[in-house]
Amino acid sequence: MNVLIPDALRSYTQSGRAQARGATLAELLADLDRQYQGIRFRIIDEQDRVRRHIRIFINGEQVDALSHALRETDDVVIVQALSGG
Repeated sequence: MNVLIPDALRSYTQSGRAQARGATLAELLADLDRQYQGIRFRIIDEQDRVRRHIRIFINGEQVDALSHALRETDDVVIVQALSGG
């Protein structure tokens, strides 16, 4: 699957795009972490939930459940919210 990587995580991938596999979102993130060690921790918290400043879109729809089923043709976009004051 094509995975679009936000700027803040490109220090792991060295690119704005990555390829990963998995039958579920959890498996896809595990595959990304195998390829780019440490990236999953920046996306998923200690309670195994998507971090509150991260959004994941699959084919344009926001997904929060790590159990969400994926197909090889899916496009995955990881977005990191910016904050400041």
